[in-house]
Amino acid sequence: MIFSSSLFLLYFLPIFLLVYHLVSIKFKNWVLLLASLFFYSWGAPKFVFVVVSSVIIDFYIINAMHKSQIKKSKLLLLTLSISINLGLLIYFKYANFFVENLNGLLSSFGANNMKWTSVALPIGISFYTFQTLTYSIDVFRKVHKPLKNPQQYLVYIMMFPQMIAGPIVRFNQIADQIENREALESIDNKLLGLFRFGIGLAKKVLIANVLGVEADRVFAMGEGDLTTSIAWLGILAYTFQIYYDFSGYSDMAIGLGRVLGFKFPENFNNPYVSQSITEFWRRWHMTLGSWMKDYLYIPLGGNRVNSKNKLYFNLWFVFLISGLWHGAAWCFVFWGAYHGIFLILEKLFLLNFYKKIGKYPSIFITFFITILGWVLFRADSLHQVKYFVKKMFVFTPNEIASYIDREFIVILIIAIAFAFITLFKFGKQWQDTLFFNDKYSIKGYVLMTIISLSLLLLCISSITSSGFNPFIYFRF
Repeated sequence: MIFSSSLFLLYFLPIFLLVYHLVSIKFKNWVLLLASLFFYSWGAPKFVFVVVSSVIIDFYIINAMHKSQIKKSKLLLLTLSISINLGLLIYFKYANFFVENLNGLLSSFGANNMKWTSVALPIGISFYTFQTLTYSIDVFRKVHKPLKNPQQYLVYIMMFPQMIAGPIVRFNQIADQIENREALESIDNKLLGLFRFGIGLAKKVLIANVLGVEADRVFAMGEGDLTTSIAWLGILAYTFQIYYDFSGYSDMAIGLGRVLGFKFPENFNNPYVSQSITEFWRRWHMTLGSWMKDYLYIPLGGNRVNSKNKLYFNLWFVFLISGLWHGAAWCFVFWGAYHGIFLILEKLFLLNFYKKIGKYPSIFITFFITILGWVLFRADSLHQVKYFVKKMFVFTPNEIASYIDREFIVILIIAIAFAFITLFKFGKQWQDTLFFNDKYSIKGYVLMTIISLSLLLLCISSITSSGFNPFIYFRF
């Protein structure tokens, strides 16, 4: 079940919100937990028991670690917790990848393939793992005391607004809200949350889905059918599809969290206006970037290492892991390495070059680099990457007029306009008012409600009339 489905919008969400707001405060976490278990079970009934069992076991391990007064015992229990959680991720997400590559290597030497039964991938396991690691490490570092009981820990890990695709919510950010969030459960917050949800739903359904149809059509083309102009059209469609798809889903999660009294961190900040890849990663999937920085890059030494070679290796390694985190495929690995290389080049000389050429040329170059990276992210194989990029730069005359769909072109123009609107002062002011205003006038709330309901009706109409409703990060 995804947020942009008619099942969720017309049945699950209304029933959940009704029950959640009818019960007393002491039962709200129970309602949220049971609804989250149902939500997860709908898409992955076989795995819900694995997830719940591992979370409960992890809770008692971390609780024992917190109570222990012996440093070695603390380290041992932390290691056990991290091993269990990373072990589950490695097994479910990377076992097939490892066996496939091992068999390929064995075949090249004429050896027999290793027998293996493919492992199904649980929904949202990457986000689930990051949050369990955050919990254990934060408790170990004494950033925050552990939660009081397994139920609260299950709420933190399995809360349906953010479990499937984030944002990655650190334990210390909402630990107090899990225990008591009365102060945040105001009418203003609920209305603002529903408004944010409506904006995110519109980004996903009315923009990303339309662009996704064309992106899928182009990337399904064979090498012989692909032309330069169509290749560029396809990768531009995907560039904006993945942004509006993922940022829209993050908006929906943040909005739902606000309705329930939670304050989730922002996950996107106009990434395509970045003037460098370094800045891009401060704006794109921000909760992942900050997680990688605090829990991987800094423990490796961060900027405090003795040699520049070590610094560059740490940067590259972190982004290699980031690529692998996105998916068990070589295209994702190379995508992470690709971004890591540009981060190193920026530290070496590109940042100084960008300063010399100015703001807008820097944005153009960064956007161009990002687009090429999305080919790696979207392609099904490295072979497809090779011929797709080649087609992008052949520059042979070809006919594209018969291919262009009017709705697609209109939506693409709208997508581009909103992606770059904050380059202008009025755009920045508009965005701040729309997303970060904590208080409206009565007229503002009325207008906001009308816009939200209108977007909801448009989205439901679009969803029910079309069978195309993917979500790119659903299985990450």
